[in-house]
Amino acid sequence: MRYEEYTVEGRNAVIESLRSGRDVDKVFVLDGCMDGAVRSIVREAKKGDTIVEFVSKERLDNMSKTGKHQGVIAYVAAYNYASVEDILANAKEKGEDPFVIILDGIMDPHNLGAIIRTANQAGSHGIIIPKRRACGLTAVVARTSAGAINYTPVAKVTNISNTIEDLKKEGLWFACADMGGSDMYDLNLKGPIGLVIGNEGEGVSRLVKEKCDMIASIPMKGDIDSLNASVACGILAYEIVRQRRI
Repeated sequence: MRYEEYTVEGRNAVIESLRSGRDVDKVFVLDGCMDGAVRSIVREAKKGDTIVEFVSKERLDNMSKTGKHQGVIAYVAAYNYASVEDILANAKEKGEDPFVIILDGIMDPHNLGAIIRTANQAGSHGIIIPKRRACGLTAVVARTSAGAINYTPVAKVTNISNTIEDLKKEGLWFACADMGGSDMYDLNLKGPIGLVIGNEGEGVSRLVKEKCDMIASIPMKGDIDSLNASVACGILAYEIVRQRRI
């Protein structure tokens, strides 16, 4: 399967992408450049709640694949994002308790793609990622997911903590992965559940961790003290699967 390119360059191409209904993750604009065309791009980006970042010419030049960026480069998602409501509706349609995976700042597209693949196989109804400081739905993510991106909805939200609070009102309980938590085998992970996985370096952020009801630790016997984020997600996701089968 062929996926569309992730980078769009040039003023006309960027504004067409913004107006086409495609999900644009971020627009990079040459710092100090605010002529009429650029103002139109920024205005269109803000209509769709797309992040706009003003950067140096050197950075744009380094990002550019064509050398003809005209002071504007956009990152366009390889797939459109779902909404949190879509994820809950997915669970309802299947007659199942919601099982949502929330990713707190996963930056590596291979990790994100692998998590989407695992989520699909474990029966998760969808994944939620933050708009800032996280990888979006790039072509690399799509390829790494091995097609699972076609079946597992991914929603992008402004604030993970607020989203957790909203989902608690829908009856979900939340468990986050952290080495300092309780053994995952000692926790009740049945029912409507949200699994929170932190980023590759720092784990789950303090503010997000404070919103969670449980902190789950994976028992480890080796000589290193951490697992790859996608591997940790897989282990915890399948503990949820196991408990749902009991």
